[in-house]
Amino acid sequence: MNKQNLRIGFLASGNGSSARAIVDAIRRGEISAEAGLLVSNRKDCVALAWAREMGLPARCIPTTADPDGADARLAEAMRADGVQLIVMSGYLRRLGPHTLGAYADRILNIHPGPLPAFGGEGMYGRRVHEAVCAAGLAETAMTIHLVDAEYDHGAVIATRAEPIVPGETAEALEARIRALEPAFFTEVIARVAAGDLNWPGLKLGG
Repeated sequence: MNKQNLRIGFLASGNGSSARAIVDAIRRGEISAEAGLLVSNRKDCVALAWAREMGLPARCIPTTADPDGADARLAEAMRADGVQLIVMSGYLRRLGPHTLGAYADRILNIHPGPLPAFGGEGMYGRRVHEAVCAAGLAETAMTIHLVDAEYDHGAVIATRAEPIVPGETAEALEARIRALEPAFFTEVIARVAAGDLNWPGLKLGG
């Protein structure tokens, strides 16, 4: 893999905190990659406005009226931009067969809890932390995984355990994990770009 050719695209529906952290690391020279297209499903997405301010290519592709058509447009937009690896940064829509087929084993998402025990449809945000706390675990975990047609089902690529403070509420745990996620995602992307982390099916050659 030619590390300098790695071009990363982003999907975001809100603030895009992980996308911001990764782009900042690229621009500081800490990740051997290029920041590519950012796509959001929402016109008012904060990350979309941020990407445009940063001079990144950015598009809004709404998914509600025509999900299959939107999926096809998303896959084509990423291909046209030369994107090789897609990072989901708080993207709140299930990906369709066009994007999943074009980028099989090349789409990464971060989940705020241990997988597979605390994943699946409906398990996102505060719900994950409530379930973790209710289970009485001594620790939780941030989990980076491949994206496929099922929620939180793809192979786990990296995980980082975090202790649960005795008496910690789900709200407090959510805030703490959210603050830690961008740095962890950035670290993992840096390893991928450097060729130090790979998995079966990963093809990033330029």
